[in-house]
Amino acid sequence: MIQILYQDEHILLINKPSGLLSLSGKNPQNWDSVHYRLVHGQAGFTPAFPEAKLPHRLDLGTSGVMVVALNAGSAKHLNQQFQAGTIQKRYLAMLEGWVTEEHGQISGAIAKDAQLFPRVKLCPSTGKASLSEYQVLARLSEPKRTLVQFTPHTGRTHQLRIHSLSIGHPILGCDLYQSAHSEQLADRLLLHASDLYFTHPHSDEPMHGHSPCPF
Repeated sequence: MIQILYQDEHILLINKPSGLLSLSGKNPQNWDSVHYRLVHGQAGFTPAFPEAKLPHRLDLGTSGVMVVALNAGSAKHLNQQFQAGTIQKRYLAMLEGWVTEEHGQISGAIAKDAQLFPRVKLCPSTGKASLSEYQVLARLSEPKRTLVQFTPHTGRTHQLRIHSLSIGHPILGCDLYQSAHSEQLADRLLLHASDLYFTHPHSDEPMHGHSPCPF
């Protein structure tokens, strides 16, 4: 179920559950999505939001806060903020093993490769610059795992997932970038968009969307 965290005539802040697409796919089996439910008024939305647009998307397995534009003007303004890199996002992730350093940065360049689709790869020669900052929040046992807060400074495809794997600590439950055991240690991808900082597209007021971590 999609939870509305904030609503006015210009935007919504919602909490997306893990396992729900942001946008519908072409196959009818993939029509169910955040956008489809908002536009068609399903799953408890009455009335619907027929003009809803998604300047912001999350991967299928990722849960958490998303901003939705309710008109074309708001969508344009938010798209400009995302393109300019002025919107700050924070994520929580549960990683396999104990991360040694309390905080750090991961900067592996990320490239798309048709032969690897839907995966991406780290490639210093053809990849685009990417930067993820992390802060350890807790180290847990049985099994050993680490809760971290990620602040991505770029927005590459699967950035946090492949960066986590690159330091030897994949995100638990990830089906694309995993170790021999990490995918089996959780029944979903343990990656959650906890915070979103942006400027309101109509009032220009600073906005902070927050979604509590479900794991």
